[in-house]
Amino acid sequence: MKVGILASVIRKEEKLLIQAFQKRGIPYEVLDPRKLLFDLHQPPPRFDVILERCINHSVALFALKIFEDWGIPTVNAYQVADTCGNKFLTTQALIRHGVPTPRTLVAFSILEALAAIEQVGYPAVLKPAVGSWGRLLARVDNRQAAEAVLEHKQVLGSYHHHIFYIQEYIHKPGRDIRSFVVGDATIAAIYRSSDHWITNTARGGTASHCPVTEEIHALSQAAARAVGGGVLAIDLLEAPQGLLVNEVNYTMEFRNSLDVTGVEIQDRIVEHTLAVGRGAVVPAGRTARS
Repeated sequence: MKVGILASVIRKEEKLLIQAFQKRGIPYEVLDPRKLLFDLHQPPPRFDVILERCINHSVALFALKIFEDWGIPTVNAYQVADTCGNKFLTTQALIRHGVPTPRTLVAFSILEALAAIEQVGYPAVLKPAVGSWGRLLARVDNRQAAEAVLEHKQVLGSYHHHIFYIQEYIHKPGRDIRSFVVGDATIAAIYRSSDHWITNTARGGTASHCPVTEEIHALSQAAARAVGGGVLAIDLLEAPQGLLVNEVNYTMEFRNSLDVTGVEIQDRIVEHTLAVGRGAVVPAGRTARS
């Protein structure tokens, strides 16, 4: 078996994954998308499976689609990446599958966006449909703040920011929960705590161990199934009415979760990737290979 690791930046996570493949004696090749040239008319390269670890969402989508159309299975699948890389598509998938998620409204003009914000009530959260690491999120506490943020998004943002994604603000207890799903297992979970309302560890949140309860496991698996399954990080909010799924991440970082959970997350990812390469696990949107 030969594995392709699609990555332009080798972070701690990629180093750990490479070491895990080396430990098992699995041949691999790191594929830097900045150095790849895809000739779509030529036979595909010889890989049994591709593990996608791109930072750039658009690059990941194009590359995954090309590999899948060549008949090479990928982790995660193109369909999963497409859904999870867009908050609107994620929310729609969660709603379709009956997974509890914060109330969300979408508008295409400032006037309707203001009406939507006042429907959910202040404070409200404005998010870009595409984005990561908690960037470009805004909590607006009154109409004046909402008008200012909306105007900036319309004038300065790309066309993505002209689609106004408005979500109710959840009064969480100074933390959220991130669970890690690999296939049909919820392998670990952490609390992400911060004095700021954005608790991402990339934004200074601190990680601590969170037991994987039956409720966390059931909700994490439901969210994973809704987006197509695979290797995923599920962000959960502790709301007064119970746990809500906030987001689902398809190229997860896990460096800050290893010590606090005691779980070798990279090993579980590698085992799942090898199972997909052997055909023991069929990625979303594909049929079993003969």
